[in-house]
Amino acid sequence: MHRLPRPHWTWVAPVVAWAALSVAGLGGPFNLIVAAALVGAVLAAVHHAEVVAHKVGEPYGTLVLAVAVTVIEVALIVSLMLSGGAEEAALARDTVFAAVMIILNGLVGLCLLLGAVRHREQTFGQAGVSASLATIAALAILTLVLPNYTVSTPGPTYSNSQLAFVGLVSLVLYGVFVLVQTVRHRDYFLPQGPVAADEEAHAAPPSGAMALASLGLLVASLVAVVLLAKAMAPAMKAAVKSAGAPEAVVGVIIAALVLLPESLAAVRAARADRLQTSLNLGLGSALASIGLTIPTVAVVSLVMGWPLALGLDAKATVLLLLTLIVSTLSLGAGRTTVLQGAVHLVIFAVYLFTTVVP
Repeated sequence: MHRLPRPHWTWVAPVVAWAALSVAGLGGPFNLIVAAALVGAVLAAVHHAEVVAHKVGEPYGTLVLAVAVTVIEVALIVSLMLSGGAEEAALARDTVFAAVMIILNGLVGLCLLLGAVRHREQTFGQAGVSASLATIAALAILTLVLPNYTVSTPGPTYSNSQLAFVGLVSLVLYGVFVLVQTVRHRDYFLPQGPVAADEEAHAAPPSGAMALASLGLLVASLVAVVLLAKAMAPAMKAAVKSAGAPEAVVGVIIAALVLLPESLAAVRAARADRLQTSLNLGLGSALASIGLTIPTVAVVSLVMGWPLALGLDAKATVLLLLTLIVSTLSLGAGRTTVLQGAVHLVIFAVYLFTTVVP
């Protein structure tokens, strides 16, 4: 029986990450060591999440991976918030917005383009994707756009009661989506036809012992990420400031770091003509990014008494609305070609350029 490979680096990386904590904060070349250990811990965490995910099967597998990735994202955001205090009022907004743009434009665009280049046209279950996009649209507008139009507080913020309510609503929406994905309408998110049979035969599930070992290493990796991120926070912000880049770039860096391993998995699935799995990974991460991150940072903000700027500026709002409209249209037919991929990638390029050159 074939098993998922367990490269040695996947258990060495968490050990190295914990060891790197001893040199964190020393500055200079030690920052490179800590940064490399942080990346290794993130990659190891996602690998072990994939092992656990493969054990529990679809669509639970993509859910496990999405939640694991979001835990890392939340850990990075909260670490930077705690180290920077009220000065990091916009960090959560920038990171969540970056995650949405990276996934819906960069990741989805790349998957559609590369998959279509190899297979000309790809299909997927429209019901599950439409449900995901509807939930993403509601969460994104409620958390990133609506704060600009409330009048209880000035600026792009919610009042304390509004913030608590929106955080609760976000959590409820995500919870209902998970219920639909895993229980009520699980078949909406499963590959259909010959591709489904190919996925079932792709690799035998790991043993129970291997899954338990990966679960333990996953927890160790996530804790190491939290501690290393807190140690790296000052150096990361200083590097962005010294480069003369806008503060929003910090959010892009966090989102890109967290989503990189999962993005590679999604691209591999698309190239293997498993677009349903690819979209489950990407859209599930976007949902978890908003539905779990916003409630968490809302609690931190309310407990610490810090302001939390959530509303996007006009430029970002236009890009978000364009992204939601294009995603609905391009993924609304259940079939994709290179054209849809190219459109998403162009929007992503515009987002990156206007973030650095606002």
